[in-house]
Amino acid sequence: AGVSFRRMLVPFLSAASLITLILLVANHLILPKGNKTRLNFERKYIDKLSDRGRTDNVHLFIGADTKAHVKYFRKHDTVATELRIEQFKNAELVSVLEANTAKWLGEPNRWRLTDYQIRTFDGLNESLRIIANKDLDTTLNLRPDDFVRYNSQKETMTTSELRRFISQERERGLSATKFYEIEIYRRTADPFSILILTLIGVAVAARKVRGGMGFHLALGIGLGAIFVFLSKFSTTFALNQNFSPLFGVWIPNLIFLAVGLFLASKAQK
Repeated sequence: AGVSFRRMLVPFLSAASLITLILLVANHLILPKGNKTRLNFERKYIDKLSDRGRTDNVHLFIGADTKAHVKYFRKHDTVATELRIEQFKNAELVSVLEANTAKWLGEPNRWRLTDYQIRTFDGLNESLRIIANKDLDTTLNLRPDDFVRYNSQKETMTTSELRRFISQERERGLSATKFYEIEIYRRTADPFSILILTLIGVAVAARKVRGGMGFHLALGIGLGAIFVFLSKFSTTFALNQNFSPLFGVWIPNLIFLAVGLFLASKAQK
């Protein structure tokens, strides 16, 4: 009808842009809140053993130079028994705080220690202070949530919550945060794949070939299958310690963007 390829591309990319924007907002804000409600229901009534956290002999860093050990944590009343806090300086142990029990009092990370003792080290000198039958209210970079872990936990946090969680883990000296970084980048990369695949689809469909739509359908299904396979494969690369999670997540989009631009340049005008 004399309509140029670029002019025909405008309504398709406009609709794809609208869908991309909606999915971006949903991925970062709306879907995590919905997942939280759904998964809380499943954990309470269906999969009651989905909690992968530990309550016995738990060792964890609560700071870059601070290590905590809890012999047992009772989740129903948030009480930790035989709490031990080790403080290091320049890789040397400088103090040890031990308490018979520690009770969670609420935000901001307030705990009540009972029957505690503090041991300090200064070179070859050591001092011990034992306080019995007396409580100590203090703050620790430790929460009851630290003893709860779900495989789907990242799905229940909005992007801002995920960023705070990653920052908190890094403050504790933990570097295994790529799993959560990948989730943040994926929430942005997935919507943009709509634009890229729309460009490829229009470029392929614009060319008339003999034999009808069979070739277009086969090519579309083939490209879609390759894209899904490459997306899963790139996540493995992103989890590699020497590979950027941002680049790993965006590899499929970058490759298919190049394919889309090439097909658009060769599309029937």
